Amino acid sequence: MKKDIHPEYNAVTINCVCGATYETRSTAALNKIDICGACHPFYTGKQKVMDTEGRIEKFRKKFGSRYAQAASKK
Repeated sequence: MKKDIHPEYNAVTINCVCGATYETRSTAALNKIDICGACHPFYTGKQKVMDTEGRIEKFRKKFGSRYAQAASKK
């Protein structure tokens, strides 16, 4: 391997805006992040689930029989 071409790989402390702190190693000088696993809505269970059923019903009302006929011809 060539000498002096690789970036330094240092220990870094990363702080989230929610207050969580993580110790890791990185070539970048990171120190603050906006969202982490402790405060992300997907991991905390606070994520809003989209109501896809309402969208499907709206589509069927709008295009109804025309869409069913076109799909059956294929």
